[in-house]
Amino acid sequence: MNKSGTTQNKQIQEQTLHLPEPPIVTPHPPRILDQFRALLVAMRPRQWTKNVIVFIGVVFAQRIFNILAFERAMFAFVVFCLASSCVYLLNDLHDLENDRIHPTKRFRPLASGALLKEWAKIAIGVLLIADFAIVALIFLLPLPGPNDLFARLGGANILFVLALAAYLVLMVLYTSRLKHVVLIDVFIIASGFVLRILAGAVVIPVAISPWLYCVACFLSLFLALSKRRHELLLLQEQASTHRQILKEYSIPMLDQMITIVAAGTVMSYSLYTFQGPAGHDGMSITIPFVLYGIFRYLYLMYMRMQGGSPEEVLLSDRHMLATVMLCTICILLVLYALPQ
Repeated sequence: MNKSGTTQNKQIQEQTLHLPEPPIVTPHPPRILDQFRALLVAMRPRQWTKNVIVFIGVVFAQRIFNILAFERAMFAFVVFCLASSCVYLLNDLHDLENDRIHPTKRFRPLASGALLKEWAKIAIGVLLIADFAIVALIFLLPLPGPNDLFARLGGANILFVLALAAYLVLMVLYTSRLKHVVLIDVFIIASGFVLRILAGAVVIPVAISPWLYCVACFLSLFLALSKRRHELLLLQEQASTHRQILKEYSIPMLDQMITIVAAGTVMSYSLYTFQGPAGHDGMSITIPFVLYGIFRYLYLMYMRMQGGSPEEVLLSDRHMLATVMLCTICILLVLYALPQ
């Protein structure tokens, strides 16, 4: 192992050794308020930031000021927030024993004992019922603007339901089986991001550019592979004990794949700005922001030992947050303020 790799391993080991012990849960009957608080944490509201990508369709279709289109996109955002929370709770229930011996996951409400399993199971049912109710409401909303006959006959709503169903089915399969299949596991993680973007587009409905689809695929794979790399560094020799699939990966292998998908992300986004349906040459000014964002994420992953949680990186690193905000502002200005 080279010198930089040894340094990374030492830093990861030091971080792991200095982790505080999980709280000791006393056997007294749980208070309802404490259970609600623990349940909210277990639903991982910080990770709801991933679902913001459902607005990509309404933004790039230049319908953000169309009240009905924005309303439908907002409902889609809520649907995926509830659906993803169901997946997180199910995953924590399934991996309960492994999480209890994990250096960081042992602090999760279910693993630490702060949240009872019965509460988590009931919450999954309630969240699914709420999800179905909101989907039914989306069916009642009229479609914004002129659309083809297929959309007018309810095809757009059906496609949205299919995207949501595909997301739930894939995540359940991932939790129960597919996360133990090498490479398929990262593709399933990546598919969650792609399905969110597709759902946000068909709910309006608007057509998806092939280049935007490529951007979604490459970027989501970049984040998924970065997550696997962080897990390998964090767990070291115990990696396969916590998750057997990790023994099928190595740092050099992941580094090569990360390099490929990072390059693919930048290239496909650059082509999208020139050939996408937005059709505005000014979109090219956002390429440096995307390039800097990728470089910054690589820096945080290789030098700061981050990358295990994209939403944590986004919310905790000021440079990443500023880059995303500035890029978003530029996109809005180009699409909505500059003449076509």
